[in-house]
Amino acid sequence: MNAPSPWLGPAPLLLASTSATRRLLLESAGIPVETEAPGIDERALEAACAGLAPDDLARRLAEAKTLAVAARHPDRIVVGADQVLALGEAVLHKPADAAAARDQIARLAGRSHHLHAAFAVAHGAALQLSAVETARLAVRPLDEAQIAAYVACAGEARVCASVGGYQLEGLGIHLFEAVMGEHSTILGLPLLPLLAHLRADGWLRF
Repeated sequence: MNAPSPWLGPAPLLLASTSATRRLLLESAGIPVETEAPGIDERALEAACAGLAPDDLARRLAEAKTLAVAARHPDRIVVGADQVLALGEAVLHKPADAAAARDQIARLAGRSHHLHAAFAVAHGAALQLSAVETARLAVRPLDEAQIAAYVACAGEARVCASVGGYQLEGLGIHLFEAVMGEHSTILGLPLLPLLAHLRADGWLRF
């Protein structure tokens, strides 16, 4: 006999993302999930939002993803998310290849950067809420050989799969000397405020 779920929605939550990490975060919290790619041009939207602070950019991207999927599924509860890495005034993206990952990690080495993780919730094709949480991460001083060794051990696919060239839940943890922020925020979906909203709206059992 299956244990009861905390989820009270009439259908699984619809995640406006194909991120396996975000899906796993929700499923680990007992929430049934279906996924759908938003199908938006993130870089074009980012260009249109030039001048926005990195946390506001993350929120705008999360809202756009959520509303794109919600427009196609107005009967569903839709959650979208986005994450922006800010190194000072610069916004970094997923590296294109191993060489770009090495260059990006070299920029981060010996410095602190911020991860701004945003989420948005829509129901009835209307935006219900959006919010941003921020974590600060300090990368160890690293020389060229250490960076090359990390990229070789992690593999090109993994270092190119995440902004910053690292996955904190994997070998990326070796790059850091301090991490200040909630774990799910660092992974790209701030669970605590999201669950609080779903609970307040009556979609969770407890």
